Amino acid sequence: MFDAKPQNRMQRSQGEAAVAFDGARLTRLRQQGSAKALLPNVRGTPEIVFLNTSGGLTSGDRLRYSVDLSGGARAVATTQAAERAYRADHGPAKVEVLHRIGAGGWLDWLPQETILFDRADLARETRIELAPDAGCLMLEAVVLGRAAMGERVEQLQFSDMRRIDRAGKPVFFEPFLLNSNILAKGPRAALLGPARAFATLVLCAPGAEDALTAARAALTEPGVEAAASGFDGKCVVRMLAGDGWPLRRQILKLMDALRRGAAPPRVWQL
Repeated sequence: MFDAKPQNRMQRSQGEAAVAFDGARLTRLRQQGSAKALLPNVRGTPEIVFLNTSGGLTSGDRLRYSVDLSGGARAVATTQAAERAYRADHGPAKVEVLHRIGAGGWLDWLPQETILFDRADLARETRIELAPDAGCLMLEAVVLGRAAMGERVEQLQFSDMRRIDRAGKPVFFEPFLLNSNILAKGPRAALLGPARAFATLVLCAPGAEDALTAARAALTEPGVEAAASGFDGKCVVRMLAGDGWPLRRQILKLMDALRRGAAPPRVWQL
């Protein structure tokens, strides 16, 4: 029998923001849909602030961010606020981040936290392509719900692939998966213990392993369990916390240590 009822199709957000610098000169600024890129007037190293005007991510949403640096350009890129992934009943939201850093260039990719709400479904891929002598500092931080609001995350689908290539070869590759099956087995099965916030910070540059002592000395925030390792041109720090606020304070301490006292992006100071 023919069903005359109209099919409800929810509106989905799509956005792409791309920024390119050649030395100190801005050569490209492209914004489409819900993705925007702001360029605050700051002294010294340029800051790029990406934002998603749709207010959050759910089924069918698509978001892309990219930074291209050439001519020895250096930049700091971040997000205006924590990205939120909400309940998604009809497939994943997808986020793609692709940064290319040319010869002599440097990028600090320091997005604010991603907050995953109950029944979120998010697939994200972050890739940074480095020239042989280029470097980067990459952060990914995730919070499972908001503790202050009494939120619990019991159903979830979250895949997060993080990759750094140098001269076309992978030097850091971390596929991460957290889903309802893992959560149902208890927190220990997910290797999170009682934590509901976690982060990875990667410094990747020739000689980056020399930053290990400074990184370990900065791991002083109460309520955060963390460890750092340095090897083969990388310094990697992993952190667990019971909530997003102590994790954020620890990240700021690490930024200060690994960025040699440079002020954090303005949006991190609010």
